[in-house]
Parts: sequence; C-alpha cells; structure tokens
Amino acid sequence: MTETRDDNVTWLTQEAYDRLSQELEYLSGPGRIEIADRIEAAREEGDLRENGGYHAAKEEQGKIEARIAHLQSILNNARVGEAPHREGVVSPGMTVTIKFEGDDEEITFLLASREESGAPIDVYSPKSPLGEAINGKKAGDKATYKLPNGREATVEIIDAVPYGGGA
Repeated sequence: MTETRDDNVTWLTQEAYDRLSQELEYLSGPGRIEIADRIEAAREEGDLRENGGYHAAKEEQGKIEARIAHLQSILNNARVGEAPHREGVVSPGMTVTIKFEGDDEEITFLLASREESGAPIDVYSPKSPLGEAINGKKAGDKATYKLPNGREATVEIIDAVPYGGGA
C-alpha cells in the first residue's frame, strides 16, 4: 500500500469513523429514497415552477449528495487510530496548549478534523490558519498567523500531548 502525504490524511478516532460511516450508509440508502419520494410527491402536485415543496426537496437532495461526496472523500482518506506522535511536537491528533502573545491565559484544544466534533474539548482544524501555523512546532516555539481581519497573531506553544479522549 502506498502511503499518502499527511496533507491528504484525515486522522479519525474509531468512534468518529464509525459515526461517519453510518451517516454515509444512511444518506446513500434510505436518505436518498426518502428525498426521492418527497420529490415525486411534490411533482404530483402539479406546476413545478410554483411548487415550493418541490424546489425545497430538490435543494435538500443537492445538499444530501454534497454531504455524501464529502463523507466519501473523508473516509477514503481516513486513517483510523492514533496519528504518529512525537511528544511535544504539534501534529493532528494532539491536544495542544497555546498562549497568545501578550495574554497570560492558556487555551487547550484538539488539533484534528472538524469531523471529530464529538470530542469533549474544542477542536481546531489542522487546515485552519492557526492549525497550519503551529503544525510541526515544538513546545516553547512561537508561530504567527494571519487573522480573518488581516492582522497577525502570535502564539506560543506551551504543550502538545497525544489526545487521550478526555479534557
């Protein structure tokens, strides 16, 4: 098996992988049947140009198809289990503690896919500006990244430890 680049890999816990697989199975089976039935029922109501139920069902069908494609992409590129970790080095699957420059308050979060949203702590994407800036940094390093308003923020990495499932 050829190993893909880490940029394309989504590390998921077994629980998240199972949850996403179940969602994909539902949407691509019963979910598609339900929306097709709703479209057919709305179509039977007559003039499609002024049929709000038909247009709403078609829009929902588009959203379902987009979610199916997104889930397939995630699951096709997923690695289940713990990401390879080097203690103290920030990488996806790590619980990271940072401090913003000029602020004494520390923030702790899981650096992982948004699909890990079931985690009991905040989850930041490795593809977010902050995630990209700190990925690969070690405890004690500083990283600067661009905020949505165009300004820059600098953070200091306090700690990076493998995620243990709890906060």
